[in-house]
Amino acid sequence: MSSTTTMPVASETVQFPSDGFTIKAFLAHPAQSTTQAPAVMILHEWWGLTDHIKTIARRFVEEGYVALAPDLYSRQGYAVTSDPNEAARLMSTLSSQAALRDLNAATQFLSTQPFVDPLHLGIIGFSMGGTLALTMATHNSDFKVAVVFYGKIPLLESLDALLCPVLYHYAAQDTWVTKQEVDRLRQGLEQYGKPGEIVSYNCPHAFFNETRQEVYRRSEASRAWETTRRFFATHLH
Repeated sequence: MSSTTTMPVASETVQFPSDGFTIKAFLAHPAQSTTQAPAVMILHEWWGLTDHIKTIARRFVEEGYVALAPDLYSRQGYAVTSDPNEAARLMSTLSSQAALRDLNAATQFLSTQPFVDPLHLGIIGFSMGGTLALTMATHNSDFKVAVVFYGKIPLLESLDALLCPVLYHYAAQDTWVTKQEVDRLRQGLEQYGKPGEIVSYNCPHAFFNETRQEVYRRSEASRAWETTRRFFATHLH
């Protein structure tokens, strides 16, 4: 996890425009920082911008980063749900192109914060957010590193457009992301000479989410966090 010395964390809900919509986000940063820090954008699961995602943002601050978690459902009324049927509906009605525009707006907002080093931005996403994080890694050169927890993999030729190193956490018991998809990512990294790492866990989908006890796996989640910390430290410092 994080070190024993806990850094004071300041957090707030922020907003910024995108396509005439008001996009909301959770912003967390060191409370007493006088210097610019690297920053991480965190993309949530299909449940919406939950307290679990905000907790992850605070954990990144304790590691010395600024963290921004955009509400990907801002155009849909800032919805948050614990009902999988409602979550499926929200995800199915989320326009990927609109989401990418909103994430570009979020990137611009994050990079202009006075306590952010705009040359050291990373992105991390979980499930639905992982899919978008991997897509952003092929679209926005502002990001120097991407970490993906069990997100969907694009077509092989799309991986030629990867703009930064990628760490992919694969849940081997996943029924949403297939082994064939992960093999495609592995092939793409090798075929196109892109830097990346794939780590497999004998776990179900969403094993990192401690609020979902039916799938949470403590030891594997801890290992994934340590691997994530190392990957960000390598590429953002």
